[in-house]
Amino acid sequence: MHGDRGDVTSTAAGNRLSIALVGASGNIGARIRDEALARGHAVTGVVRHVERLPTAANLTPRAASTRDPELLGRTVAGHDLVIVSVRWNENDIDQVLDAARRSGVARLIVVVGAGSLRMPDGRLYFDHNLDRGIAPPTSAAALQAFRRLCEVTDLSWTAVSPAANIDAGIRTGAFRIGADDLLLDDAGQSRISQEDFAVAVIDEAERPRHIRRRFTVAY
Repeated sequence: MHGDRGDVTSTAAGNRLSIALVGASGNIGARIRDEALARGHAVTGVVRHVERLPTAANLTPRAASTRDPELLGRTVAGHDLVIVSVRWNENDIDQVLDAARRSGVARLIVVVGAGSLRMPDGRLYFDHNLDRGIAPPTSAAALQAFRRLCEVTDLSWTAVSPAANIDAGIRTGAFRIGADDLLLDDAGQSRISQEDFAVAVIDEAERPRHIRRRFTVAY
């Protein structure tokens, strides 16, 4: 069980990171942005429409898109790491990887969804949903993005999957961390708040523990 550090403004060993966050205005991206800023990190919010970003100390808005890897690469260059939280049915993982390589930033944290996690019966959660007639538009593309990441050996990537249910909620700082299996609670539910998911992402940014691996978080 992960325990809250208490002081949200503290950073690992006092180190202030420069983070390029692609998708900084999305539901999950906004929580990751706010968590990073609360801990004192410098965030470049990379979005298609900069007017969707708030005005905040240590937040620098930049307009760029995964559809233009050359521009995106220039935009994220010089940062300590890049975090990507986008809808994979609207974005191409190969263009993201192209931009990362162009940028010279070796470290990449990518949100890939829950579909690639294994169920207790060995099936992927994606296949479990298909059998139930559920096919969210992002699921297949997110699964493909994860599989593509697993082939990459020249970047220090980390993939992170949320629980099956991730909604706006509260920041508790208390959750479980897993690897490739869908985490279920005693009631058979798999859930995490967007706020606690953001805690896990920035924890990984500060203290890398899953290089070229995936991790997942849930209550």
